[in-house]
Amino acid sequence: QVQLVESGGRLVQAGGSLRLSCAASGRTFSSYAMAWFRQAPGKEREFVANIRWSGGSTYTADSVKGRFAVSRDNAKNTMYLQMNSLKPEDTAVYYCAAGHHVKVIPAAYPYWGQGTQVTVSS
Repeated sequence: QVQLVESGGRLVQAGGSLRLSCAASGRTFSSYAMAWFRQAPGKEREFVANIRWSGGSTYTADSVKGRFAVSRDNAKNTMYLQMNSLKPEDTAVYYCAAGHHVKVIPAAYPYWGQGTQVTVSS
């Protein structure tokens, strides 16, 4: 099992940047595929990006491609989401998730953090 804690969310102006972190506990962090999802008020949870256990392969949603980048440091048991050129429509609660396969659907990830709020003002 793995426990996940996100951090780094805050209020930022449009065009700004943020880096979110997802700290994991447990010795087997490096064996999990990881992902970022987000959920805006009144909307379904949306896939943002995922990364394989090795960190060598990532996949990013079209809505954030070219602006967001996912990475991981297995030595630090931490995954990151670098977000640049933020837009008001990026406002959401951002969640990290861990699972055994790199997928784009929430149901594929059994482990979730509590979320961190990102608010982008226009």
